[in-house]
Amino acid sequence: MAPPRIEKIITALDVGSWKVCALIAGQTADGQLHVLGTGQRESRGVQRGYVADMEQTEHIVREAIEQAERIAGLNIDDVWVSFSAGSLLSDVAPIESELGGHRIEQEDIDDLLAAGRAGIDPEGRMILHEQPALYTLDGLTGVKNPIGLHADRLGVDIHIIMADGAPVRNLEAAVRQAHLDVNAVVASPIAAGLACLSEEERDLGVALVELGAAVTTVSLYAGGMLVEMVSLPFGASDITDDIASAFGIRRSQAQRLQSFYGSASASPRDNNDLIELDPGAPAGSDAPRITRAQLIAVIRQRLDQMMGDIGRTLKDLHFVGPIGRQVVLVGGGADLKGIADYTQIALGRAARVGRPRGLHGLPDAHSGPAFATLAGLVLYAASDPVDLRDLPTMAQDVYRPKGSSIINRLITALKSSFWRAVARRVNFWGDPGAPIVQCDKSRTGGRTTARMGRKVREAALVRRYREIG
Repeated sequence: MAPPRIEKIITALDVGSWKVCALIAGQTADGQLHVLGTGQRESRGVQRGYVADMEQTEHIVREAIEQAERIAGLNIDDVWVSFSAGSLLSDVAPIESELGGHRIEQEDIDDLLAAGRAGIDPEGRMILHEQPALYTLDGLTGVKNPIGLHADRLGVDIHIIMADGAPVRNLEAAVRQAHLDVNAVVASPIAAGLACLSEEERDLGVALVELGAAVTTVSLYAGGMLVEMVSLPFGASDITDDIASAFGIRRSQAQRLQSFYGSASASPRDNNDLIELDPGAPAGSDAPRITRAQLIAVIRQRLDQMMGDIGRTLKDLHFVGPIGRQVVLVGGGADLKGIADYTQIALGRAARVGRPRGLHGLPDAHSGPAFATLAGLVLYAASDPVDLRDLPTMAQDVYRPKGSSIINRLITALKSSFWRAVARRVNFWGDPGAPIVQCDKSRTGGRTTARMGRKVREAALVRRYREIG
């Protein structure tokens, strides 16, 4: 059978506190995604999701990418990068527009989104995602494509994810120093949700708990989009450190015990299972041993604390009632044996371990919950997501004078400067600090103007004076 014809190359890069991994995938004409190469290295220079050593981070990124390139037989120039540090914040901005019952056109959608974009204030943070979710028509929610329908009021919920700017810029700088262009920085809960949650789960309501090495992120999905997100300053590496401290061994040995013998559930036979703390010790030597029950006791002590904090977070996020019944675990910590059953008992909710799907040829070593974000980055890039930051700030009336005379171009430039000056000096409708952006098309002959952000009001005023003139 001939190999599939690849039309687009997508490269994902997941920079975490425990590992740095890369995945090169090819997209065919029918939209299928095929894994071409993967690379993985132990992370150095990253602490709790933040770049702490630029040189070490750049070196590890370069190694992971080069390994994936060798397997794929390709040279990569650009990547999609994940971000999972604790500074992530999520918000939803509802926007409404008065239509007067006419048929919805693409221009109505564009004006609505432009108004929403201008009305969002990140308060000094960097916006990673600014995406429209489902639309609302006269109170009817869940409309995916309103074009062609009639309505008096058109609304949309814009999902926003923000982060502190400096950590994001440090991550981008480390990747660029490895001679790679950054297509976009994607919040890890967005990527992991695409890889492990079904469309029905995202619609009905589900909590996605990403147990990373040093950061745990609790994300709530409802109505088809991510609505809340909280980062907690602990992760699976805290369990590893507890094991190392309890038995006086190195972190690498503790990680091995956690992976091969660790579990979230105990059984009576664990008291009889002996584990050598140093399997490399000479034969016949008096190597220290522990029972598996002792190891699980140390793990459970930390897990009880972590799940207690996660449970309180879910309660604070009002994850209760009909939408609060399902929890999906991803991240390296979800590889622990028995973690789903333990979570179901600890939180009192149905729980399962999420594994990435949607990629053909994904190696078994990269098919576990620890690689959900990596696979999700590829799915996110392939979906060609709509982001309001990529849209023009407002529709512009463009005037191009006939001919190419310098006089005509000078007159055009002077007109443009004049109208910008007018817009700066006139106070136009509405309160720029209103939490919900409301638009009224009737005031400008079918154009969206009222109660938008300052820049949009100015642009609308300029167009109004042009129409009058």
